[in-house]
Amino acid sequence: MEIIKGYKKTELGLVPADWHLKRFEEVMTGFSSGNTPSRSMPEFYKGNILWITSGELNYNIITDTAEKVTEEAVKHENLKILPENTFLIAITGLEADGTRGSCGITGKEATTNQSCMALFPGKELSGEYLYHFYVRFGGQLALKYCQGTKQQSYTGKIARILPIVLPPTVDEQDSIANALNTAGLLIKSLEKLIQKKKAIKSATMQLIFTGKKRLSGFSQPWKVVNLGDTCSEITTGKLDANAMVSNGMYRFYTCAKEYYHIDEYAYDTEALMISGNGSNVGYIHYYKGKFNAYQRTYVMSGFNENVHYLKAYLDIYLKDRIFTEANAGNTPYIKMDTLTGMSVRLPSDKAEQKAIADLISDMDLELEKLEVKLGKYKALKAGMMDELLTGRIRLV
Repeated sequence: MEIIKGYKKTELGLVPADWHLKRFEEVMTGFSSGNTPSRSMPEFYKGNILWITSGELNYNIITDTAEKVTEEAVKHENLKILPENTFLIAITGLEADGTRGSCGITGKEATTNQSCMALFPGKELSGEYLYHFYVRFGGQLALKYCQGTKQQSYTGKIARILPIVLPPTVDEQDSIANALNTAGLLIKSLEKLIQKKKAIKSATMQLIFTGKKRLSGFSQPWKVVNLGDTCSEITTGKLDANAMVSNGMYRFYTCAKEYYHIDEYAYDTEALMISGNGSNVGYIHYYKGKFNAYQRTYVMSGFNENVHYLKAYLDIYLKDRIFTEANAGNTPYIKMDTLTGMSVRLPSDKAEQKAIADLISDMDLELEKLEVKLGKYKALKAGMMDELLTGRIRLV
């Protein structure tokens, strides 16, 4: 690693020469973990005190928990009540991507189980800077420092020796935290807007597909038909999933949400490709052109109803049919009659089908633009974290 003038090398990378490399125990006033009240005492879990588990640490402010405990449970298990704004990290299960480096902040008084550790920063460390530092470096620290054979974990002793780099003054630490907080608020605001738009789309589709709402200018009656009657053919692909090739000329649809590539095509048509099994069972692709398909992927073609209306309808109702037909305990999958015998409610007027499909397409396009914007915001914040938390950009 080349040492740039004015910087010094640390195990977390290059930082300005005037920044400090400390151990957690040097900048914290305390560490504590919780406990799980006895499950043989169900009354312990009928209180209103937040009881946080590591699975609830999701880089978030925690204002509610799946389970809450009583004051009696707190006393019996000698649990510590943590004040609002306490910083928490996960200390077990750190081999998993979803848990490694995860953290959170109490939004109100709470206690925790033994898989969470509370950290209490001292006077030379800003609590908000600590949070952003751990969001950026927590996963890296867990990979290097956590121990265990079956399950990777921190102990109190290990947590105390974790490294942290920090600007020399709390004012500079707070300036960094404030900049990242602002970026975070923009992201949260956009995420809320996206969720609102999705809810509006879902409600609108439910109203339209059930006939409770009609688009202006249409009055012809609707009909109910079997899905098999909306197209001339429903078949399956013929290929094994490993038939895909890199940089193939044609699309290859499997049971995944993304498509792959292949050098030979079996279809040259407008079609809906439906995942027949696996974790994405019921997922639907639309494509018009030359493509190929996996043997457990259903291919609908030769439509006599609006294909985009059908896709939107199936996006809502197909999974309900699949899981209703699945036997308890069995992995859901699609049989041919799952599709051919499925009832579809749709307008008799093809123009109304198109108008509904166009409305849904417009909402999808708006959501897609917002998702792209969200991705850019997140990338911008990630770049800010790299620059600010290593001192490549100084705010004071």
